[in-house]
Amino acid sequence: MLDKNSPVPIYVQIEELLKNKIFDGEFKIAENIPSERELSEQLGVSRMTVRHSITNLVNSGLLYREKGRGTYVANPKLEQPLNGLTSFTEDMRLRGYEPSNKLIRFEKLIPSIDIAKALQMKPEDEVFSVVRIRNADQKPMAIERTYIPVDIIPDLDKNMILGSLYSLIEERHHQKIDHASQQMEAALVTKEDSKLLNIEQPSAVLIIERKSFLSTGVPFELVRSTYRADRYKFITEIQR
Repeated sequence: MLDKNSPVPIYVQIEELLKNKIFDGEFKIAENIPSERELSEQLGVSRMTVRHSITNLVNSGLLYREKGRGTYVANPKLEQPLNGLTSFTEDMRLRGYEPSNKLIRFEKLIPSIDIAKALQMKPEDEVFSVVRIRNADQKPMAIERTYIPVDIIPDLDKNMILGSLYSLIEERHHQKIDHASQQMEAALVTKEDSKLLNIEQPSAVLIIERKSFLSTGVPFELVRSTYRADRYKFITEIQR
């Protein structure tokens, strides 16, 4: 139990207590842990102290919150290598998860100046603008906002976009995907994205912008993705 005379802060002791219950299997993956009120009563501490401890464990990826439902023990974070070029669908299947998409928006439009410039388009050229929630085993992992020049896949429709775009380009349109450039940053989730990802505000997210190219050197997509930081981590290998 807690030692209130210890130099170790109470919230840190609570974190260690909860960690031990997770690692020992008392709190099982995908199951609720007791509520803040229950834990504060059991441990004889304030709810604010308990909330501090739980928030730290959420930020570290051991727990996750769902609005209106409570706090759950998380699966180990999915690891996404940064040194390969695969689609979300391909990557999830390689890891044994069942990928799925929820289409939020699909439309054809004239892009903003920055998107047109990134895709090397003329001012009058159109893009397909696609917003999707990407799921692994029916749980939201990321929001993708994708921009694809209409000239690349003029027959693109809603049904096609629910699968793998990379497979569509390579297998149906017989074009070779060559490389991509991307940048990543940490941020706090926006109000809109917190609803789509079913996470609370404030919560940390990882934002990646990727521009992908065909073997001809032509960019065929610009993707701005918002990943749940409690469910995902990115890894890379560095050699001297």
